[in-house]
Amino acid sequence: MNKRWIIAGIIITAVLAIAILVYSYIQLIQITPPPAISPRVAKHIFKIKEIYPTKPGGREWFIDMANPQADRLFDPDSPIFKEPDGSWQIGGGKAGVGDGGVDKNEEEDQVRMKVGTPEGEPEWKNVEITGYVKVLWADSPSDHLDWYARGGRHSSSVPCEGSALKGWISADGTVSWIKEIWHTGGYTKARDTHKATGSIVNRWIGWKVIMYNIDNNNKAVKMESYIDYNDNNNWRKVSEIVDNGGWFAKSSDEEFYSADCGRPKDYIMTNSGPLVTFRSDNMIWDFTDLSVREIQPPIDNSLQ
Repeated sequence: MNKRWIIAGIIITAVLAIAILVYSYIQLIQITPPPAISPRVAKHIFKIKEIYPTKPGGREWFIDMANPQADRLFDPDSPIFKEPDGSWQIGGGKAGVGDGGVDKNEEEDQVRMKVGTPEGEPEWKNVEITGYVKVLWADSPSDHLDWYARGGRHSSSVPCEGSALKGWISADGTVSWIKEIWHTGGYTKARDTHKATGSIVNRWIGWKVIMYNIDNNNKAVKMESYIDYNDNNNWRKVSEIVDNGGWFAKSSDEEFYSADCGRPKDYIMTNSGPLVTFRSDNMIWDFTDLSVREIQPPIDNSLQ
């Protein structure tokens, strides 16, 4: 009998001890505030360097990093996801779930983030286009980012709207320029293609594309591109070309003139356009600090 009472006493004591521990834990979590969540801070604290000043009275656009989709002029055209450092992720249908997640299982892989022009405002023409990016995944080393302007929608339903001057940087650090006189039969061969830097995958870089008319503002176009390879606002020019004729579309005459755009095969793209686009195919990347500015070209901008 005494043995039974001893065992019962041990069991009761153990149950009471567990009950006290559970009660104490409940009280603790009720009075202890949850840990503070670190705020999503902005990626950069420096003012990004401008290669050329904004034109007096010229348009400027800067992305709203807190809520990009609240901007009526900005159309990401694909899902975007907030990252812990305050940047955003995009990859067409292949983008992940934010916070560094990557999911490459979706079929759609096009990124076409567009900045528009308000009704009644001058279209984009002489522009400096800037963005900081971190490529998380690229299908091949030749897949590229390109910032472009001087056109509108790129659709087979309105082929003549789809003109552009495009500054490219590939995943392996190769840069180039390409011209699209109409969409899609008006592409030229790339110009000034060369390896400008190392791989841009898994590191933050800045990419800046600039275009402005020269030689009395209507006879030629100068294009420049710059890279901030170390993400420290130190920009290095990596490409500079002039189109003053002779840069022909690579399609056949039959294909090129089938769009009936009224342009020669070496059309010099001195025109303005309502859209500026940040583009990629087969890539997933984080972005921050996108901007477009209508610039004041250099005073001495004659054809040399």
